[in-house]
Amino acid sequence: MKRKFSTELAYVCGILFVAWGVVLMEKANFGVSMVVAPAYLLYRWLSPIWHFVTFGMAEYCLQAVVLIAMSLLIHRFRVSYLFSFVTAVIYGFVLDGFMLLGAMLPVDSVWLRAIYYVLGMLFCSAGVSAMFHTYISPEVYELFVKEVSSHFHININKFKTGYDCTSCLIGVIMSFLVFGLWHFEGVKWGTILCALINGWIIGRFSAFYEKHWTFYDRFPWRKYFM
Repeated sequence: MKRKFSTELAYVCGILFVAWGVVLMEKANFGVSMVVAPAYLLYRWLSPIWHFVTFGMAEYCLQAVVLIAMSLLIHRFRVSYLFSFVTAVIYGFVLDGFMLLGAMLPVDSVWLRAIYYVLGMLFCSAGVSAMFHTYISPEVYELFVKEVSSHFHININKFKTGYDCTSCLIGVIMSFLVFGLWHFEGVKWGTILCALINGWIIGRFSAFYEKHWTFYDRFPWRKYFM
């Protein structure tokens, strides 16, 4: 028998899981998630110049650009899309808080870093899948995948893999431009591996969620996000 799980709680879990997963992958230093790689490189580029720039700030600024690009691509804009930017800002603050906690994690061996990497990728995938099961506007990255795949009638998991690979390529180009040829920062073999299998892992988490839980709205807020 399935248990009930509120869509509002799925939203909270999604933000927390993704933020912590990103921190773990950054700590592993095998390459961050391809989705956040452009924002991470933007943060690494700007923070030495402007010390007030944080990873979280780079995230929601870049997501604002992605939101505009999405609206132009699907020729549609809804007020509810603005809630995705609000989610991006909330996620940015959570990410910065987790970055402070992550700074205290030990990195004594390559095996420990490998554990961080695997756990980080799993947390990110679990969080993204959770965001797919809530009516509350997800981060702009997930909204882009959800809206564009729906608009063009493309399987969401396959489109997610393509989107991840594109983000990975953008991250590689940015790494070259910012840090020089053959000097990879943020985008490494772990980023490429994540780009190739992340969509599949998200699909497995979604299947697991839907097998064990029935998602329902605890609060009558859905109408505000439609």
